[in-house]
Amino acid sequence: MPGIVFDEIERYIDDLANHGDAALRGIEKQGHDGDWPIVGPAEGSLLHVLARSIRASRILELGTAIGYSGTWLARALPADGQLVTVEWTPETADIARKNFAKTGVAKRVRIEVGSALEVVPRLDGPFDFIFNDIDKQHYVSVLPLCISKLRVGGLLVTDNVLWSGTVAQARRSREAEIIHEYNRKLAADPRMIVSIVPLRDGVSVALKAQD
Repeated sequence: MPGIVFDEIERYIDDLANHGDAALRGIEKQGHDGDWPIVGPAEGSLLHVLARSIRASRILELGTAIGYSGTWLARALPADGQLVTVEWTPETADIARKNFAKTGVAKRVRIEVGSALEVVPRLDGPFDFIFNDIDKQHYVSVLPLCISKLRVGGLLVTDNVLWSGTVAQARRSREAEIIHEYNRKLAADPRMIVSIVPLRDGVSVALKAQD
């Protein structure tokens, strides 16, 4: 993911990042070895800090993958909190389920298998925190669903919003154009206050200030 920050800054941030305990580091290694799209320890820590800072008790994650980011989020919950995480592929959901057990958060996690565009409308809201990391082609379509399920004072956090810096270029790929449109729509929504953090591939943090 070149072009976001200087390489030495990226290394510096990664060197200082909290990698968690042995169980979480094991999933991190699994992600690297298997070339899974995990967020990494620096962003995982950010998700954890943000969720804890607003005392989130209900979290929605779109894009479970192998359960790495979900573990960071679930560990930010109180004992009676819940993470609902949506994964498109049943086989990947099975891997995540095993990893949630390994990291000790399985009792606080409910995995929904299917398309986020179909699953989210039938979920009971509101949520305190939503992490959006699904297939980028669905970003624009899922945005109004996310905002509708988020409580006032809640956070919508979105991964990959700078897409290696290509969203800022005049000529964009199809994926970059979709992400650019997502960023534009989110920034223009009067209910939301948005800031983009140039961490990894770009992380958008949006507060729902009003209904």
